[in-house]
Amino acid sequence: MKFTCEKAVLNEAISICIHAVATKSTIAVLEGLLITAEDELTLCGYNFKTGIKKTFPAEISEKGSIVLNAKIFSDIVRKLPDDIVEIVCDDHYMTTIRCGLSEFNLIGASPAEFPELPNVEKSQGIKLSCKLLRSMIDHTVFAVSDNENKPIHTGSLFEITGNQLTVVSVDGYRLAMSQEEVENGKTENLSFVVPGETLKEISRIIPDSEDKAVHIYPEKKHALFEVEDTLVTTRLLEGEFLNYRNAIPNDCTTKLEINVKSIIDCVERVSLIISERLKNPIRCCFEGNSLKISCVTSLGRAYDECTIENCPEKIEIGFNNRYLLDALRACPEEKVVLELKSSLSPCVIRPVEGTKFLYMVLPVRLKADA
Repeated sequence: MKFTCEKAVLNEAISICIHAVATKSTIAVLEGLLITAEDELTLCGYNFKTGIKKTFPAEISEKGSIVLNAKIFSDIVRKLPDDIVEIVCDDHYMTTIRCGLSEFNLIGASPAEFPELPNVEKSQGIKLSCKLLRSMIDHTVFAVSDNENKPIHTGSLFEITGNQLTVVSVDGYRLAMSQEEVENGKTENLSFVVPGETLKEISRIIPDSEDKAVHIYPEKKHALFEVEDTLVTTRLLEGEFLNYRNAIPNDCTTKLEINVKSIIDCVERVSLIISERLKNPIRCCFEGNSLKISCVTSLGRAYDECTIENCPEKIEIGFNNRYLLDALRACPEEKVVLELKSSLSPCVIRPVEGTKFLYMVLPVRLKADA
């Protein structure tokens, strides 16, 4: 195998694929990147859960393939001068990397030892802009659970109904939902759960562009995300996802239109005396035209308030400050509707118009003397 390509192009491909490489594995080849030189150059990382494959042009003199340790290969290419990189591999997997006056010799592994990525059929799928998918992921992935005792909730539910895609994340304390119109290529109504870690990588990889499209092809056990010359294959999570429709209350008696930024600023100020060690809840008192927010920890007491739409009845409710802030920061609009019922009922955040997003945060029981 022998090829040359620009250092910047190679470095970008490595930085994308390396996130699917196993950091520590009993199978050494999984700690490597599979490099394949055919008509184009392809890099591939795979850890049995997620596979990322990137194809890009290169001057290929001799076809072939090799597996190189991902970390060492990445470190070398990143430090090379900005010039043309030449990589040559012999029949014994000895690989020479040259760029400018720099030269490295690495022992690679046989590509036959590298596991094949699952083959996902492209018979049915949906299409949406990269910017839209990235937005949907970023507005929901924060609510994915990190509790491995309930593995199904460590991912986000993708629900396809006609031309509508709904993405939902839950962790037992909060719920985040995003809903958008997409192009449906004759795909039946279905649902599947994508691991949160995979979605974070997809959000990082795909460009924030309206002009570029991403195709999603789900199957029973795997799904394929395709963006131009980048393919992300992921194992889907199995189990019964929360019936989120039943979890969202529809009997909230108090509905207030609020300014998102003013509430965020208020909560952030009160949160200054809260830390990882001092996780006391914040106390929110909705009364008349005021939202009074306070918190007491061993460091002291914080209090702030802001003006809101008139609240017909007094409601005092406690929240985990981070969960409330995450939901408010994810809101893509300046003004939203805050729905409340009582101190023990969830808080629901909806758009002023439409159903493009929804956030629900469960309350924290407050001490009477706090």
